[in-house]
Amino acid sequence: MPNTRALALMALLEIWHRGGKPKTVLEDIRAPLNKRDRAFLMELVYGVVRYRETLDWILKKFLKKPTGLSPWTCNNLRTGTYQILFMRVPKWAAINEAVEIEKGRGRPAVVNAVLQRLSRDIDRIQADLVRIKEKDDARHIAISTSHPEWLIRRWIMCFGKEGARQLAEANNRVSPMTLRVNTLRVGRDEIAERIRKIGIQGKPTRSSPDGITLEGFHHFRELSRIRGLAVVQDEASQLITYLLDPQAGERILDACAAPGGKTTHIAQRMGDRGEIVAVDADEVRINLLRENLSALGVTSVKVIMADITELSHGGFFDRVLLDAPCSSLGVIRRNPDIKYRHREEDLMRFKIKQMRLLNSVSGLVKSGGTLLYSVCSPEPEEGEEVIEEFLKVSPDFYIIETTVPFLRGFMDKGFFRTYPHRDDMDGFFGVRLCRRA
Repeated sequence: MPNTRALALMALLEIWHRGGKPKTVLEDIRAPLNKRDRAFLMELVYGVVRYRETLDWILKKFLKKPTGLSPWTCNNLRTGTYQILFMRVPKWAAINEAVEIEKGRGRPAVVNAVLQRLSRDIDRIQADLVRIKEKDDARHIAISTSHPEWLIRRWIMCFGKEGARQLAEANNRVSPMTLRVNTLRVGRDEIAERIRKIGIQGKPTRSSPDGITLEGFHHFRELSRIRGLAVVQDEASQLITYLLDPQAGERILDACAAPGGKTTHIAQRMGDRGEIVAVDADEVRINLLRENLSALGVTSVKVIMADITELSHGGFFDRVLLDAPCSSLGVIRRNPDIKYRHREEDLMRFKIKQMRLLNSVSGLVKSGGTLLYSVCSPEPEEGEEVIEEFLKVSPDFYIIETTVPFLRGFMDKGFFRTYPHRDDMDGFFGVRLCRRA
């Protein structure tokens, strides 16, 4: 049986030093782990990724020379520290395991000395955090929740100190796995019964009529028995399709479609009757889209691999969905490495790209048609500010309110917003625009 902690270190190396995504890296681990060991591996890897900056801030207090350590040793120290401070692992066990893993690969004496001192001096760490809080709330929230300080300061301006803390803490909680039932083939109650029979408990999502929120940790392989009958999709993402409100027989463009979560949901809402043109420029993601269409039995979608801004002719559409590329800061709880990948100035770069895409696809909306713009980001540069600037140069478009009753609680002046700390969903922005007839 492979050592689970050693597998965690190898996964962390893949994430930090080879650019791997936590979800993909962990799915690729083919070691014969039982359910308990796999859950331990998931908690360890995701926990270290979520709290990387906090762990490094702590470790610097106990390392005389923080630089010069190998990536393996750095991740070993992070993992040991995470176990000591955040998990119910006996301190001696966490330290012994870290030292054993280090033998023959790095600096076992250093690992032992650092973790021993750290385990004896936890009160000092807490006292230092209290002193920081007394001087600077933003820095305290940033350190204690392992978020970039620039992001916390923005959130304090938007949500206040307590709201910023709640959002950051929500990002660090394990997010539930949510299914979207393929209503073209089966009902939600039947899927709930099927998963119950294989030992998985779930409950209907609070707002989306098509969702089931699963209880506990589950690997994707456990859901193989319902392949084609349901897909994994967060509830907020499901609500975007309801905001679009597609109707049977319409012609609809999904401008940045792959891997197809919203595309296939649009087809469901249309009863697979009509035409959906799904466009994406990424060949790998396009292949995933085709696989999803096949698995779910969707036939109304025409797939085109192209840059949507260079699409020469697509005619006019009743509805256009632009789920634009963005910072993805609204899905940190599912992809915690995202919060380390961006700087504040990146938001303007995303905004420029989003404006270019929006201006491009708006010309494909027919008179009286609907254009839905969405991003998985809580930042106004990627949401409200994009729309405000677009409307200044596109007077033939205006914001329209949704008529879907269960979406009204997420709306403010025509803008749709969900937040992890408020709604227990991913952070999404959306707005419906109508082209004047």
